[in-house]
Amino acid sequence: MSSMMQPQIILLKEGTDTSQGRAQVVSNISACTAVADTVRTTLGPRGMDKLIHDDKGTTISNDGATIMRLLDIVHPAAKILVDIAKSQDSEVGDGTTTVVLLAAEFMKEAKPYVEDGVHCHNIIRSYRSAGNMAIERVKELAVSIEGKSLEEKKSLLAKCAATTLSSKLISGEKEFFASMVVDAVLAIGHDDRLNLIGIKKVPGGTMRDSFLVNGVAFKKTFSYAGFEQQPKKFLNPKILLLNIELELKSEKENAEIRLSDPLQYQSIVDAEWNIIYDKLDKCVQSGAKIVLSRLAIGDLATQYFADRDIFCAGRVTEEDLQRLSSATGGTVQTSVNNVIDEVLGTCEVFEEKQVGNERFNIFSGCPSGQTATIVLRGGADQFIEEAERSLHDAIMIVRRAVRNSTVVPGGGAIDMEISKYLRLHARNIAGKSQVFVNSFAKALEVIPRQLCDNAGFDATDVLNKLRQKHAADGGANYGVDINTGGIADSFANFVWEPAVVKINAINAATEAACLILSVDETVKNPKSESAQGDAAAMGGRGGGGMRGRGGRGMRRR
Repeated sequence: MSSMMQPQIILLKEGTDTSQGRAQVVSNISACTAVADTVRTTLGPRGMDKLIHDDKGTTISNDGATIMRLLDIVHPAAKILVDIAKSQDSEVGDGTTTVVLLAAEFMKEAKPYVEDGVHCHNIIRSYRSAGNMAIERVKELAVSIEGKSLEEKKSLLAKCAATTLSSKLISGEKEFFASMVVDAVLAIGHDDRLNLIGIKKVPGGTMRDSFLVNGVAFKKTFSYAGFEQQPKKFLNPKILLLNIELELKSEKENAEIRLSDPLQYQSIVDAEWNIIYDKLDKCVQSGAKIVLSRLAIGDLATQYFADRDIFCAGRVTEEDLQRLSSATGGTVQTSVNNVIDEVLGTCEVFEEKQVGNERFNIFSGCPSGQTATIVLRGGADQFIEEAERSLHDAIMIVRRAVRNSTVVPGGGAIDMEISKYLRLHARNIAGKSQVFVNSFAKALEVIPRQLCDNAGFDATDVLNKLRQKHAADGGANYGVDINTGGIADSFANFVWEPAVVKINAINAATEAACLILSVDETVKNPKSESAQGDAAAMGGRGGGGMRGRGGRGMRRR
């Protein structure tokens, strides 16, 4: 009897939690669906906002990526949805809620088949082929805006920006901000650096008080006595950008100087003053009327420049100094020796203006023109923060539209058309794959359905109208009309979005769904992790004790 007993095989440490098989796949799908339910109501122009309170403060937002980041999700499979929302945000800037909803809906449609015992790789194979067909269909339906005149192009780009802003907190002023965003993006040309567009937030006033500076604007830095005597406006000034201190510095360490003659002390003091005066003289001789430095400009230098009708500002942030360098054509100097005209920047107008309770230094009419600054006004700080996030999304969308120059109809129109296309294609597929492609097509309808639900319309009724319209010829551009609760031609109503947003969303959502469906086991070992942490802490305390004793022993000798 004993010879027939099998020896017990122990692979994992005691306390390790393992979950595997079909139940684990279903559990992962349920977790992802729960995460998607959190952001589901934020989709579209009638989407709701979320208030998230944590140790850093309160955030009000309906941006999918921001909400997903702040939720601090711990479920390992659900974290994949956070990752795809972040990647969508960094890649195209908008469509973060869409990508999370699509991924969760793809998994939700696959869940009954997994529970019935269908192998996950059969579903994954069908999903991947359906995803590729959907992306190809989007490219076919996309309309190019290339070859238009500048005015036409600006109008078309403003429509794309307005579509993005219509689902944000500042949707009431979407036309006002859309034209501002388009002007800002076109100002930086084909440069990919997003930091060339600065966004400065000034509490107070209304949203309509926000304005765009075709150049650089930044808040007045800390200033010393004498600053008020400096000129606050220049026309075509020369600008000197520095990365050095212009102030008398006390010794950092105790310095000892032995003198044989008390009169020598004055010569040492004079030498220090001569060094700073020499630097200031060279700044004046350069011909610059504006001197800006990343480091401090002290009270002596401030008064010195004021006496010579020169404006100066110290402690300018690195980001603003670099934007000034790009805009004015100046080069940041680390020395005031041999300052030549080629390293000085210039602009048409410099002035210091009052904006709300703040003073702003504004450089406009810069020669390179490859920078812009949006000064945002508004009531509460949370409101301005959300407005900044909304403008970031719009800026990203317009940049993508400029570079890719193809757009597709929004309002769920493109999703319904792809769904119809895949359903027709599925009829030609033999075997189980037909069912899975149909499920993929059905999942795409989550976007128009959720738009209707969030606006308080009857989703079933609207979807039936959309299916009927898309089945007929010439109905490919019809989507949800958010104002009437019916359907309308999204393209004719200028509800557009760059094709790259939809392509990226479908691709990322399909990959995420396939990845989660392919995971059939989760291994968690919290006990061993805590044990290792305790051991490390004890080792650290023990080592410190030993070192302390050794040290005391050495001192006794």
